[in-house]
Order: sequence, then structure tokens, then C-alpha cells
Amino acid sequence: MDLKEIQNLIKFVANSGVAEVKLEMDDVKITIRTTLEGHSPEITYVQQAPSQLPQASALAPAPVASSAPTAAPVADESAKYVTIKSPIIGTFYRKPSPDKPMFVEVGSAISKGDVLCVIEAMKLFNEIESEISGKIVKILVDDMSPVEFDQPLFLVDPS
Repeated sequence: MDLKEIQNLIKFVANSGVAEVKLEMDDVKITIRTTLEGHSPEITYVQQAPSQLPQASALAPAPVASSAPTAAPVADESAKYVTIKSPIIGTFYRKPSPDKPMFVEVGSAISKGDVLCVIEAMKLFNEIESEISGKIVKILVDDMSPVEFDQPLFLVDPS
């Protein structure tokens, strides 16, 4: 299943009024959930075969490339900052649980290996760790928002 087919499936499900659709094929499992209020889809897909992982990486940049013109002015202004991107699709959380404090805030000093956020995908909570040291300049995603693969999450000043 290629990216176009997945996008068409998402559009179809969002317009059909169905709450959830699950599709399993050889090495791909797709679950699409829509909210009743806004009909905005939340997509989670996992490719289970290791041989397919590079193909998923090759397919994923297409949506990012299509949104690049809107993000270009921001990238020009913040060229000196490092962008930390989402390694998976899921729901972004800034706290480990509702009663705990945020992992990081704007202005927080971070070190390599520090947990920045949690992304929930298919009921699994994945801690996203920093690969660089620096200072958080901007948090680009709201708490409890759906995120896509390779979507920018944080801007970090590495100096």
C-alpha cells in the first residue's frame, strides 16, 4: 500500500462518518479513528516487517514536503536552531501523566538522553529522548495533539 492509497483511505473514512476502521495486510496494520465533532482523522500505522522499514521512511517525507512552503519562513528565521522531529505517528503528551509536571518547558536546559515528551501509539507510550544538548526555544505541538512521522516537535538552541 503506497502513501497515496493511505491518504485516499483517510479522506474516505473522514468523509464517511465512520468512527473507526482497521485494515490489516501482509506487513501493514492501519487503524483510522475519526472524532465525532470535527471529522479530523487520527492515524496510526505500524509496519511490522523489518524489511519494510526503509520503505516507510522513503514514503513519509511526501506529506512533509507538501507542507514545506508554509513552514519555510519559520525555518529561515530559526536556521540556527535544531529541530527535534517525531520518530513515530501518535498522540503527543508533554507530561508522563496528568498529575505530573511537564517534561520540558520553553527555556529548559536539556542534555543528550533527557526525556522531552511521550508519544502514544496503539496504547504504547514511547518516551522521546533528546539526541542533543541545548536549550528549548520553542515547543511546536500542543499537548494531547496527534502528530505525524517526521513532524517538528521542538526547536533547540544547541549553543
